[in-house]
Amino acid sequence: MGEDLDEKFMSEALREAEEAAHEGEVPVGGLVVCRGRIIARAHNLTETLTDPTAHAEMQLIGMAASYLGGKYLSDCTLYVTVEPCPMCAAALAWAQLGRLVYGAPDPKRGYSLFTPSLLHPKTEVRGGVLAEKCGSIVSGFFAEKRK
Repeated sequence: MGEDLDEKFMSEALREAEEAAHEGEVPVGGLVVCRGRIIARAHNLTETLTDPTAHAEMQLIGMAASYLGGKYLSDCTLYVTVEPCPMCAAALAWAQLGRLVYGAPDPKRGYSLFTPSLLHPKTEVRGGVLAEKCGSIVSGFFAEKRK
């Protein structure tokens, strides 16, 4: 997929992150694209559901698998505004995600801190797409919380 399409879809993921912030959730949003079509949209719901596993990626995996009628997402790209955590990366590995595109890196809790990679070996990764916008929505959210 081209860089322009990645930015287009990441902009859609940012809309989900904004919705999360509006709901008082940590503003991480994402979507799943399969064969050029958005098949799932979600954002963090950990506060709403009082569930520490209700990250955007976990919501997206379930929605996309349900839409496709199968547990494997090998023909899909998951777009998420922040680098997935280890829990989400492992779940993406089980789903055999074809491609991961994320915005801002997470140097404290991101999956890339672990070696070997927690993702499926065939998953293609592109990080840093609209990273500044993706990172600023999260940092702005926490700055507001600290006031």
